[in-house]
Amino acid sequence: MPKDTLTHAETPRVTSLTLRKPDSTDGAAIWELVRACAPLDENSMYCNLIQADHFRDTCVVAEIDGEIVGWISGHMVPNDHSFFVWQVAVGEKARGMGLGKKMLLELVNREETDGAGALKTTITRDNAASWGLFRSFARTIGGELSDEPHFTRDEHFDGQHATEHMVTISLPQDADLAEAA
Repeated sequence: MPKDTLTHAETPRVTSLTLRKPDSTDGAAIWELVRACAPLDENSMYCNLIQADHFRDTCVVAEIDGEIVGWISGHMVPNDHSFFVWQVAVGEKARGMGLGKKMLLELVNREETDGAGALKTTITRDNAASWGLFRSFARTIGGELSDEPHFTRDEHFDGQHATEHMVTISLPQDADLAEAA
């Protein structure tokens, strides 16, 4: 339906968007969100619980009116000065709001990621939404984006999964990334 034919009742209303660190009680809701965001790889509920608990400082949940509608899991790469984004999930209710980029900016502006000179993630060639998000993020912060095959179909996935390309985005150290938000 064209935008100009939406009625007021059909227009999504956001009364309260909150970005925050997750906690262990969010594990089940995060798991349900990821399951609803096909074709994302599903982890176990326990994995999401551990991420929300042990890695909370480098993960973010987004809530609209108290409902978890967005999630990014990430961690600092040991001995690499890089922040790795494992998974980005944006629920149906929050799509089209630029939420993925808002969550990325929230994470790279945290004290816990201060030492990162780059943001890294892996993306399959056919994942247009992820490529779009990370290219847009790189443009927004003025970072350089590069990629190369990293986990390959045959060597790492026994032919069961497409090659994952390591995407690296330089994080400008002299700029205040909070202003990009």
